[in-house]
Amino acid sequence: MKFKILIYLILILTGTVLLSDACKKGDGDRSSSGYHPTYLQLTIPAGWPLPPTNIFKDNPLTEEGFQLGRKLFYDGRLSKDGNFPCASCHQQFAAFATYDHQFSHGFDNSFSFRNAPAIFNLAWMKEMHWDGGISHIEVQPLAPITNISEMAETLGNVLKKLGIDSAYKRMFTAAFGDTAINSQRMLKALSQFMGSIQSYNSKYDQVKRGEASFTLAEQNGYNTFKAKCNACHTEPLFTDNSFRNNGLTLDPFLKDKGRMGITGDRVDSLKFKVPTLRNTALTFPYMHDGRRFSLLQVIEHYRSGIEVNQPTLDPLLKNRIAISNQEKVDLVEFLQSLTDNVLLKNTRLEQPR
Repeated sequence: MKFKILIYLILILTGTVLLSDACKKGDGDRSSSGYHPTYLQLTIPAGWPLPPTNIFKDNPLTEEGFQLGRKLFYDGRLSKDGNFPCASCHQQFAAFATYDHQFSHGFDNSFSFRNAPAIFNLAWMKEMHWDGGISHIEVQPLAPITNISEMAETLGNVLKKLGIDSAYKRMFTAAFGDTAINSQRMLKALSQFMGSIQSYNSKYDQVKRGEASFTLAEQNGYNTFKAKCNACHTEPLFTDNSFRNNGLTLDPFLKDKGRMGITGDRVDSLKFKVPTLRNTALTFPYMHDGRRFSLLQVIEHYRSGIEVNQPTLDPLLKNRIAISNQEKVDLVEFLQSLTDNVLLKNTRLEQPR
């Protein structure tokens, strides 16, 4: 309930800030001021569904906005002590998740209470965070920026720090037409960068495009995946973006009931967002609280560890999932084929020099 209230407060704050910022000078007459941005298009890979909404409808994607968002994403000044940029919890080499950490490390040696999810293909997500508490990409950065266990900063302080940097004045002008630095523009720029992080070039994708072939183990694992995992981790996104109780027991310390904290409805108790399996070999530890540290442990959970007496357990899991030892090994081989090395080495997404 406390988390639900926090999200509501953030949304209220955002609405107030955005309304106030919208009234400021700088967004009304850009066409007559020599403002000529380079417009970009979001890639829709062949065979993929269209995104459920156009996240750039009111925030046209431009090269200048993307580059500003990239700089902001890696800038520690968005945090209270300068040590925790967005990238500190979303590392490119870990597919923009947190490598090898159960919880994210934040300001004053604090820790969050959930495992940081990977942030890519966000254009296909209607709700974000493990509990779906954020429903728009432009609102998402507010949660970590203002969370006392993460970046622990205020929007006002962030804007003051950005406002004294001449490089930011030039970049805001290039992205939005003049030097005004406000929260609306900052959030739009971050959204342009984060919304442009895409993963669609794994070996699996190459196989689908006829550019590569699976090994025998990978093919067998893919067959097992399609028969026993695809209902929730639906191709090609490898998630159906639903919220489900997958049979994990309630952590007695965290007492995290997931989606119920947002909706207040008991039918949502212990339901968390189905994560994408793309790049899953890099995004350990697993589950919303990072309690599983290997893919073998995750598969074993579905094979033998599901708590079947939970009233909100997903019906697909009521009998657990029958997976043989060989299928378990082959399934891991297939899941490793979902690693996108193009994403990991994409210089456009790395920290600006």
